[in-house]
Amino acid sequence: MTAAANTAETASANRTAFVVLSALSLCHFLNDMMQSLLPAIYPVLQQNFALSFTQIGLLHLAFQVTASLLQPAVGFYTDRRQRFRLLSVGMGCTLVGLLLLASAQHYLFLLFAACAVGLGSSIFHPDASRLARTASGGRFGLAQSIFQVGGNAGTAVGPLLAAYVVLPLGQPGVAWFSAVALLGMLILWWVGSWAKRQHLQASRKTATVSRALPLPRRRILFAIGVLAMLIFSKYVYLSSLTSYYTFYLIETFGVTIRHSQILLFVFLGAAAVGTILGGPLADRIGRRPVIWISILGVLPFTLMLPHASLFWTGVLSVVIGLVLASAFSAIVVYAQELVPGRVGLISGLFFGFAFGMGGLGAAILGVLADAYGIGFVYQLCAFLPFLGLLTALLPRESQLRGA
Repeated sequence: MTAAANTAETASANRTAFVVLSALSLCHFLNDMMQSLLPAIYPVLQQNFALSFTQIGLLHLAFQVTASLLQPAVGFYTDRRQRFRLLSVGMGCTLVGLLLLASAQHYLFLLFAACAVGLGSSIFHPDASRLARTASGGRFGLAQSIFQVGGNAGTAVGPLLAAYVVLPLGQPGVAWFSAVALLGMLILWWVGSWAKRQHLQASRKTATVSRALPLPRRRILFAIGVLAMLIFSKYVYLSSLTSYYTFYLIETFGVTIRHSQILLFVFLGAAAVGTILGGPLADRIGRRPVIWISILGVLPFTLMLPHASLFWTGVLSVVIGLVLASAFSAIVVYAQELVPGRVGLISGLFFGFAFGMGGLGAAILGVLADAYGIGFVYQLCAFLPFLGLLTALLPRESQLRGA
């Protein structure tokens, strides 16, 4: 009877973990969908406020830097002391940012709105990623992919909603999405209750999580630096697409704003598919091979993109999104294995660095676009995946497991 009860309890725990992973992925979808509205409506804001590319880049920088700087601090704090309602608070910050964005009448208020949305992201990502690992049942790559694909799907849907909701209603139409933020707050309140129960159960056990480093500290720091360079390569290139792809399509091929946003949705949708494939593939063949394939493997396609027709630009963007997006889950889990017991800190560090590099890249690329043209930006960024060669410097995973 005892064995049967234990089996039933284990099965129940597994079912609960997948429900929690689904809830976290859904909230990631809602969170990143709302965040993606900001870059998706840049053409609208450009018309309403007569913005230059430099001002658009600075607006994106305000959002991305706010979204990145606090993430490691949040992760470090929640590793030591959990706050079970913090995720709901973060979603509330996003709600405030949307209302500010919908009602802004001056560029300064756009910057405040971008910072509020970024603050919500900085709270959400590290703690939600840590809870995804808690609910993984040991399938860390799969759990990160389930969590991450929600964000990628939300990012993909944002431009579509901008095309069919915000464009007809104008800038005030952004306010309707505050209801989505409220829904996210309610779901995350339930997730916080689950996390609290898990914490109470874990506190009754005497076993503790080992924080012994698998490699010498200097080598771990070097490996984290290599991973940071790979994140730099990936997210600066992605920033060129998420921030300026619509402008590139409009200027190069003369498409409408709506058509450009639909093509941006196609690219981001491909990135969402790549994300869900990357984690399970990394669980099967290893994190390091997936990083190799994702970063360096996309190079031929990025080199072709600036010289392609409209049709082939759309096709190449799908391939680039599919391949390039598969790396992030593998990078995060690999880094978590480098530094055991610091899941929140590592998640916050890498999510934050990714957001920061995206924001910095957007600002610099905006200045370059003003000075040399938007086409030059894509010719320059095409060479970024060469940094994928740095993957050769990462320790093999057998060294991490065998240490």
